[in-house]
Amino acid sequence: MKAIRVRDRAAGTGGLVYEEAPYPHAAENDVIVRVHAAGFTPGELEWPGTWTDRAGRDRTPFVPGHEVSGVVAELGYGTTGLTVGQRVFGLTDWTRDGTLAEYVAVEARNLAPLPASVSHLEAAALPISGLTAWQGLFDHGRLVAGQSVLVHGAAGGVGSIAVQLAREAGARVVATGRARDRATALELGADVFVDLDGEPNGARDGARSGDAGGQLVDVGPVDLVLDVIGGEALERSARLVRPGGTLVTIAAPTTVRPEDGRSVFFVVEPDRHRLADLARRVQDGRLRPLMGAVYPLADTLTAFTARRHTPGKPLIQVADAPAAG
Repeated sequence: MKAIRVRDRAAGTGGLVYEEAPYPHAAENDVIVRVHAAGFTPGELEWPGTWTDRAGRDRTPFVPGHEVSGVVAELGYGTTGLTVGQRVFGLTDWTRDGTLAEYVAVEARNLAPLPASVSHLEAAALPISGLTAWQGLFDHGRLVAGQSVLVHGAAGGVGSIAVQLAREAGARVVATGRARDRATALELGADVFVDLDGEPNGARDGARSGDAGGQLVDVGPVDLVLDVIGGEALERSARLVRPGGTLVTIAAPTTVRPEDGRSVFFVVEPDRHRLADLARRVQDGRLRPLMGAVYPLADTLTAFTARRHTPGKPLIQVADAPAAG
C-alpha cells in the first residue's frame, strides 16, 4: 500500500516520504480501515510519543496521522460491533502507525459508525478537534448554560467546534484569533471577537479587543478559558478568569492558575460514544466542522508545511469518494 512514512527524527517534516509500506496487521479486537480521508496535527512530529511505542522503543519508520474516516476492510480476531464494508471514523492510537496511508489498523473501540449523509472529509475533521473541544469545555471545564467562555484560536479545528458547542450549550462565547478570522468566528456563534493582531474588529457588543501589541485586554471576567495556543496567551488568560473559574489548556502543562480556581492540562482521549454524538450533530446541521485545504496523500509534505491562509483544519484525501461517502 502507499503511505506517508517518517524515518529520520532530525529531518522534521522534511523526513516525510510518500512510499510503499507494509499492509497493517489486524491484532485482536482491531479493525483494518480503508482510509478515505485523514486528519493530522501539524506539530505531531514534535510529540515524544510519535517516535516510540508503548515500551519506549524506537518505531521508525512510522506512519503519522491519527484521525481517520473510511470503510471497514477487515476484522481482527474477536472484533465485534462492526462489519466489513461499514463506514466508520475515529481516533487512532498515539503509539501505532497512523492514518496517512491507504489502510490503517485501529482498535474497534476507538471507531464510531459514520452516517451516510456525513462526508468522509467532514468526519476526518472531527475526532481530535471535536473530542478535544467537548472534553475541554464540559468534562474538564464543567461549562453550563449562562456561563461565559473564552476560546482561543476560534477559527482553528478545535476552536471552531468549541465555539459552536459552547453556543449551543447556552454560554456567552468570547473568541480570539487573527484579524482575518473575525467573520468566521462570529458566524460560528461567538458573541465577541478578540483580535490577537491588535487590529480593530468591531466586536458584537462593543467590547474592546486588543492593543497595538496584540495583547488581550479586559473581556470578562469569564468563567472558563479554553486555550490551544499556550505561551503568552495562556499566561495572560489566567487574569481574565473570574475567581473560582477554570483555565483549560492543551498546549502544555502550566503552573498558571486563576484566583481560587483550577488549571487543567489534558490530552484528548478516544470516546466512540461522543464521536457518534458529534456525527449526529453534523448530520442534523447543529455542528459544522471547519475544513481547511484538502491535499492528496502524495502531497502530505505540502500540507504539513503550508501556511494557513484559510480557517479550519487541513485534511488529506486518500481514496476517491463522492462527497457524501
